[in-house]
Amino acid sequence: MGFEAPLWRALAVFRIAALLYAGSLILRNVDEYRSQAGGWTVLAVMVAWTAYTVYGYADPARRRWPLLAADLAVAAGCLLATAWVERPERIAAGVPTLTMAWVAAPVLAWAVSGGKRRGSAAAAAIGAASIAVHGIAGRGFMPTQATFNGVVLVFLAGFVVGHVAELGIEAEARLARAIELEAATRERERLARRIHDSVLQVLALVQRRGGELGGEAAELGRLAGEQEAALRTLIGSRPRPGERERPGADADADLGALLNAHAGAAVTVSAPAGAVPVPARAAWEIDAAVAAALDNVRRHCPPGTRAWVLLEDDPQAVTVSVRDDGPGMPAGRVAEAEAAGRLGISQSIKGRIRDLGGTVAIVSAPGEGTEIEMTVPRARLTAA
Repeated sequence: MGFEAPLWRALAVFRIAALLYAGSLILRNVDEYRSQAGGWTVLAVMVAWTAYTVYGYADPARRRWPLLAADLAVAAGCLLATAWVERPERIAAGVPTLTMAWVAAPVLAWAVSGGKRRGSAAAAAIGAASIAVHGIAGRGFMPTQATFNGVVLVFLAGFVVGHVAELGIEAEARLARAIELEAATRERERLARRIHDSVLQVLALVQRRGGELGGEAAELGRLAGEQEAALRTLIGSRPRPGERERPGADADADLGALLNAHAGAAVTVSAPAGAVPVPARAAWEIDAAVAAALDNVRRHCPPGTRAWVLLEDDPQAVTVSVRDDGPGMPAGRVAEAEAAGRLGISQSIKGRIRDLGGTVAIVSAPGEGTEIEMTVPRARLTAA
């Protein structure tokens, strides 16, 4: 149902109640008006518009600018009509406007739909119309104390209701994310139990028997041990932050938690103890670049090659280094690969980081391994 639905229903009740009160005052004072026909006309417009808005706002698809703007315009028009319907001396004496509290309904609608800023803007428009009534009636722009009090109350209503609506919508979104995370965690735990009872036990057995047999079986046992360690790390980690918002999410993700998922028997990940918040889209791109670098290590380096991932976070930039103890690369190897159409480093690593506004430095020499350092300025991460 959502948090907003009860607010819109309460607003519909407010409109009807405010209409009944304003209508009773018009019926009681119509004989005192300068234009009785004008009073009846304003009342008819208020009744018709109340019926239409109660119907219109009931559908979320119609709660958009056309209806919101028309709502505010009709309320302001009925309010301004007081200057022609009422007698100037009665306005000067501080009699209520024709609309009374009914005029606050569009302010509350704007507040519920867009928060305290939009509610305050609508309240400012209604306040200006209230003050203009006195100018049109011939008293200049000097409102009475009652008019001033009404303007302040409408402004406070728009601000407070808008603030409450913002808090409620944010709380609802957090609750939805918490429910999704709980469901994902339960599913992960269920899969972890099944994997532990089957796959992990088989891998552990292969590792132990391979070591006992020696030769090629020992190599198979070593690979099984690495996969067992990697699988244990995977099923033991929490769901990736921002995973359900990908792509283009506005929320932050913990880059350290993403990179920790790559840890295994041959990969060591070092990250700050605390969270490293990065916009989710940028975090996924950096994580994908690291995954591409580790994939290069697995494909192009001998078995047993180790890799180290280091995440550094400071106020100016986020830096991720991927280093291995493999055979290294001769000078110009990356350029040759790009010229030959092999774009793994060029696109999967450099391209991703370049799109984020960062830089990539590659240091390698035969027999000395390879280090890829990816740096993205914090200012560019925020823009991403």
